[in-house]
Amino acid sequence: MKSLAELNAIKEKMKNKIAVRGENENSTRIVVGMATCGIAAGARPVLMALNEEVVSKDLSDVVVSQTGCIGICQYEPIIEIFEPGKEKVTYIKMTAEKAKQIVESHIIGGKIVAEYTVGSI
Repeated sequence: MKSLAELNAIKEKMKNKIAVRGENENSTRIVVGMATCGIAAGARPVLMALNEEVVSKDLSDVVVSQTGCIGICQYEPIIEIFEPGKEKVTYIKMTAEKAKQIVESHIIGGKIVAEYTVGSI
């Protein structure tokens, strides 16, 4: 990259890619806590598993994203699910395997996996 014009071209190209897979008001959002506490507790494999499941199952209306500290560090890794018109669901002490189960049961099947939620403690 040697000029501002080249940087702007890269920015525009990436904006279009993000807009294609980005969220809209009807998207389900899966948010993974990726502050240092989450990363130390194993959030990175959880994030990767969620991304892989969403892509492999071709869930075009589901967006996986990262956030900073969610505020309950002792329960990391944490994921939050935001579905249009529904209450947020917070899953705690996630693993890659549990994350795959969440996609299958909650995101695809519509059934909250209660034993992994913050309400189960």
